[in-house]
Amino acid sequence: MSVEALIPKLIRASLENDFRTVRSLAIRMVRQVKNTHPKVAEEIAQALEFHGVGVSTRRSIGIEDSPLDNESRLSLASVEEPIECKPPILSKVINESINDFVNERKNSKKLLSAGLIPASSILLYGPPGVGKTYLAKYLSGIFNLKFVTLDLATCISSYLGKTGQNLKSVLNYAREEPTLLLLDEFDAVAKKRDDMSDLGELKRIVNVLLKELEDWPPHSILMAATNHPDLLDPAIWRRFDRVIEIKLPKEEERLEILKRELSDFPRDKNTEAFYKLIANLSSGLSGADLCKLSDRVKRKAILYDGEPMKIVLQELISLNRIKDSDFNKKFCKLAREYTDLSIRELAGMLGKSHSTVQYYLKGE
Repeated sequence: MSVEALIPKLIRASLENDFRTVRSLAIRMVRQVKNTHPKVAEEIAQALEFHGVGVSTRRSIGIEDSPLDNESRLSLASVEEPIECKPPILSKVINESINDFVNERKNSKKLLSAGLIPASSILLYGPPGVGKTYLAKYLSGIFNLKFVTLDLATCISSYLGKTGQNLKSVLNYAREEPTLLLLDEFDAVAKKRDDMSDLGELKRIVNVLLKELEDWPPHSILMAATNHPDLLDPAIWRRFDRVIEIKLPKEEERLEILKRELSDFPRDKNTEAFYKLIANLSSGLSGADLCKLSDRVKRKAILYDGEPMKIVLQELISLNRIKDSDFNKKFCKLAREYTDLSIRELAGMLGKSHSTVQYYLKGE
């Protein structure tokens, strides 16, 4: 049986927690790939060896278990293996800043030999869905660093001093070996220290963060992300090597996202113009919104064998939060030009009358 044929069996066994079958299939895979892919075979064998002695298989690739809360014994952070992914589609200015950061990290020995420390911390801020978390995962893959995310639900405690201890444990874990640590919803632990209701606890947490940022080791990366930059303590901003604002995507960025996400659909001479108009109509949507739209379009196109352009328009209506008259006019003209949607169908999609849609189509 080929390796490809073993993969679905291995997945089914893993999902059923049938470790006996997983081990049996994994051993067969090792035998079959040891000559053609010796490194892959060795990695599988090491995972089997670690699991056999009751140790986390991630330790076979140098990833230690997440730190635990001393009392609840719950994990204080999620730990993921680095995975290479496509670069996020961001503005030219942000891409330049990220490329500078990557270049510094890749040439860290050169900088250290000159007495300079490469950048190792980034603060990201902007509205939800613009790609802050995705950017962190992308950098984790670029540098092959395990991806660790602070679990706020476990970390934050009502007991005096416990939140600071938990946060310190996660930070120490990320310092011990090369790691990319993401502190998502950063405003929850780095609030301004002028809140008198926190009885000193908030000040202690912020002080811990300030000290850690000053002494953060160059072998690891600390990233923080927030949707509410106005809540952050002023001293926090100065401690990060890079501070990057990620805004909602502009029209050219929305176009690139749509072209990438809908690349599986057949293209013709009208496709580029259609995507440009959709990018224009999708003002105010985030990158996550556009990815969600694209996924729904692809699912419907497969399930109902529908016309992709028509489905795109239908899904755009459901996602767009600002349906003013300008949007409606552009939408109607676009729909009539690229699809066979009737005036009645357009009226139903927009929640307008038949005569109103006719007015939209006649207007300049």
